Amino acid sequence: MDSSTIDLPGSEIESVRFEDGKLTVRFSRAIIIKTMSGSEERTRWWQAGALVFEGAEVETDLPACPCVCDGGDVGENVYTYRDMIPMPLDSQGRAHCDLKFKGSGERLQAWADGVKLVMDDRPHYIEHLR
Repeated sequence: MDSSTIDLPGSEIESVRFEDGKLTVRFSRAIIIKTMSGSEERTRWWQAGALVFEGAEVETDLPACPCVCDGGDVGENVYTYRDMIPMPLDSQGRAHCDLKFKGSGERLQAWADGVKLVMDDRPHYIEHLR
């Protein structure tokens, strides 16, 4: 089975907004790792998009942007994804995030009633990984 995940470390964040219970983490360049079934090789791509938390409660200050993600956790229901986000992602139920940012001690911590990943346009190829 083919799979794609966003690799949080190194993904570039354009903005983080919190309005009317909606937390939006906008990626200008999310790093995507694609794996094809039956192949040991993987490929790296980039794509713009947003990670959107509905019914959110933010527990920390919003980070200064633009910034680069340095990893962290994104969770939905009983699953916690460390340093990555599965694609696609659209889940209702308890969701959370705890993201770190390169070059700062800032974190983005929030809880929500749902989370979804909304990607723009199409992915752009970077390289093969061996």
